[in-house]
Amino acid sequence: MKAFVTGASGFIGGNLVRLLLQQGYAVRSLVRPTSRLDNLQGLDIEVVVGDLNDSQLFDLMQGCQVLFHVAAHYSLWQKDRESLEKNNVLGTRNVLAAARRAKIERTVYTSSVAAIGVGVSGTVIDETYQSTLEKLVGDYKKSKFLAELEAMRAVTFGQDVVIVNPTAPVGAWDIKPTPTGDIIVRFLRRQMPVYVDTGLNIIDVRDVAWGHLLALERGKSGDRYILGNQNLTLKELLDLLEEITGLPAPRQTIPIWLPLTVAWVDEKILGPLGKQPSIPLDGVRMSQKRMYYNASKAVKELGLPQSSIRVALQDAVDWFRT
Repeated sequence: MKAFVTGASGFIGGNLVRLLLQQGYAVRSLVRPTSRLDNLQGLDIEVVVGDLNDSQLFDLMQGCQVLFHVAAHYSLWQKDRESLEKNNVLGTRNVLAAARRAKIERTVYTSSVAAIGVGVSGTVIDETYQSTLEKLVGDYKKSKFLAELEAMRAVTFGQDVVIVNPTAPVGAWDIKPTPTGDIIVRFLRRQMPVYVDTGLNIIDVRDVAWGHLLALERGKSGDRYILGNQNLTLKELLDLLEEITGLPAPRQTIPIWLPLTVAWVDEKILGPLGKQPSIPLDGVRMSQKRMYYNASKAVKELGLPQSSIRVALQDAVDWFRT
């Protein structure tokens, strides 16, 4: 069976492609002309160049039976609002239309828990919860919410689409890196003297890859599945990194108003003057609530693995150091 994969050069996509090859799939990967291909070096895959909004995208899908639409534009900068809509919302609409035209049998769409939102006062939530669009913090979360609506609309027209919502994956091949990977990099570089009192759900990126394949094999069309594992405070995450690396974790918290102020000045005043902002305002706003999730549906219905978070963090540390 041949799988068409968008976003294969990224973190989740790179791990998914490796798993698909291990499981005997042939893989055709869509990459942009400007994509870094480090994560695909040495892999026995077919690479095609194109864009999520290409009008002839269905031609590139010909001969494939399944689609993993992993690609998305990830940015928490407010200046990227138009790019987020173009790639995440309109791009998803076009990819799904191309898949329908190319007679793709089943699609797994990579959404995010960002599309679901966060619980009140950091309560643990599952797939049944949904924030309103207005309450989602930042344009990235809103774009993923609207993109998920595109996937659900395709289902209503008879298309076979399963939705997966990863939490915060960690592990190897985090090339950008992701926000969680950036925490690890900053920790290793000794650039985190203090921390904010927040929390997030962590999962081994290889389990996320398995979640995609299991969703293809066992998922229910039109359903969404949170791909997550362990809820940790940021302090607990940093303490685990201390145990793994021997480097001291920060001991002091800072009040949220301080990074909020820095981010506001950075993005609203210095950014327009040409300075590259260091902290996205929406990123700080997101950290005001703990982002905790319950992945028991994916564990029960798909068989989602729940691998050791400590091992995943060790893998990430080793990969970043290398």
